[in-house]
Amino acid sequence: MSQPVQPPNQPQQPFGGQPVDGNPYAGQPGQPAPAAPTGNPYGQQPPAPTGNPFACQQPGQGAPFGGGAPFTPAPPARDNVLLGVAVALGAAIVAGILYGVIAGSIEREVGYAAVGVGFLVGFAASKVGGSNPAIIAASAVFSIGAVYLGQLVGISMVLSDLAQIPFSEVIGDHFDTVTTAWSEEADFMTYLFLGLGAVAAVGGAKKAG
Repeated sequence: MSQPVQPPNQPQQPFGGQPVDGNPYAGQPGQPAPAAPTGNPYGQQPPAPTGNPFACQQPGQGAPFGGGAPFTPAPPARDNVLLGVAVALGAAIVAGILYGVIAGSIEREVGYAAVGVGFLVGFAASKVGGSNPAIIAASAVFSIGAVYLGQLVGISMVLSDLAQIPFSEVIGDHFDTVTTAWSEEADFMTYLFLGLGAVAAVGGAKKAG
């Protein structure tokens, strides 16, 4: 028995219309063909989390929740006038006594010591109380008093050695004699040391501020 003969020029299947030769990846007309598997089961998966919530942020992005980079607040300014003045007074008394002991021991005044007294008073006061102008002014005034106190202590030590009497007796019972001796012995250098103490106090206060 003869088989039916196929008609000539039979229409061909459009390219990509149906699976051709068993190719399941042939696409439909007008559609791109899907990519063939590469053999890597993780090729199309999103990157695994790394545990860092900010790993995907681009450089220059701010902190989460819309905030900027954290910052440290500036420390509060020191401005305690009463405390600064109190420190200046205490430092002036201590520095003045030390200055007097040095002057009385060598029986002469030292300009560097007067400068040191003023600097110490101004630096301590401004370091504690701040750079308030009232503190600087108080430091200068107290420095003059500290140098003056030191001069009196030095004269008292010299008189104590000359009269062979205790130092406490000179200060307690003959303080008027001490001030009289200071007035008689005061000269240009004496007042210069007072001024150096005040200038050094201002410099010490600015240095601390």
